[in-house]
Amino acid sequence: MTDIPTVEALERQEEELLFTSFDHADAWKLGSRLTEMAQVAGHSIGIDIRRAGLILFRAALPGITPDQESWIARKSALVLRMEASSALVEARHASAGIDAVAAGWLGTDYAVTGGSFPVRVRGVGVVAAVTASGLSSQADHELIVEGIRQHLAAESDHRCANGSTTPGYP
Repeated sequence: MTDIPTVEALERQEEELLFTSFDHADAWKLGSRLTEMAQVAGHSIGIDIRRAGLILFRAALPGITPDQESWIARKSALVLRMEASSALVEARHASAGIDAVAAGWLGTDYAVTGGSFPVRVRGVGVVAAVTASGLSSQADHELIVEGIRQHLAAESDHRCANGSTTPGYP
C-alpha cells in the first residue's frame, strides 16, 4: 500500500481514468477483472458496479461479511451524488478541516471514506460507481484504481488492434 494520496493526486486519477463508453458488457469485464485481482491477492471483499437504481455487477468473495453490503451501498451513493471518488471527497473535506460525518450534512446513506470510484465517460460524465469493501478504505480505492487502469489499457490495446490509430478512441 502506498502513502495516502493528496487531493491533487486523487484529482489526477479522475482526470486520467476516463472511459470512451461504458455499458453492461464493460461492467462485466471490469467487475470480472477486479474479482480476479482480489482472488489472486486472497482478499475477502465485495465488489459492486452500479448506476443509480441498478446493480450492473456484484461479487461477494469468501469471507465477506454482511456489513460490507452497507459500506458498498453508502460509498457508491456518495460517488453517484458527488460525482467524485469517495477517497477524493474524503480528502477534500479533510484538507478543509471539515468532518462531514460530525456535521451530518449527508446523513447515514453516505460513507465519506475511500473505496468507490466514478465511471466517467468522456463527453458524458459520471454514469456509474465501482465500489470495493472489505479491506482498508485506501486499499479498496487502490484496488479499484488499478483495475480500472488495467481495463482501460486493455480496451485501448483492443481498439488499436482493430484499426484505430489513437489509443482510447474508436
